[in-house]
Amino acid sequence: MKSYRKELWFNIPARRGFVNITPQVDEALRESEVREGLVLVNAMHITASVFINDDEAGLHQDYEKWLEKLAPHEPVSRYRHNDTGEDNADAHMKRQIMGREVVIAITGGKLDFGPWEQIFYGEFDGGRRKRVLIKIIGE
Repeated sequence: MKSYRKELWFNIPARRGFVNITPQVDEALRESEVREGLVLVNAMHITASVFINDDEAGLHQDYEKWLEKLAPHEPVSRYRHNDTGEDNADAHMKRQIMGREVVIAITGGKLDFGPWEQIFYGEFDGGRRKRVLIKIIGE
């Protein structure tokens, strides 16, 4: 069995943002030369996410509104976590909602997606460098 590891790095200047990382995962899959197996893609930071959905701008705007309703950023004093001097408790909660990782089947050397599926990096506390791990295993 083959194993391949690659890191992607992001520094999103805005507090929140979504980045389609499907092309980078495709590239890592080609580099791995794995034809049948699994790829794990996970955010290596507790205020960021990796998820699968449609690459449609309206949906991303809906996510922004929905997440802000569920875990509003302000007032920051509403969260005990922020008593430590942080202002990112909402980002931890948004990450919990959107998820840490995805696993995708590899079939015939390609990501085995359903219709419209794409992989996204979700940033909820931007302004600093963060990474995503791609781990590929298979034959």
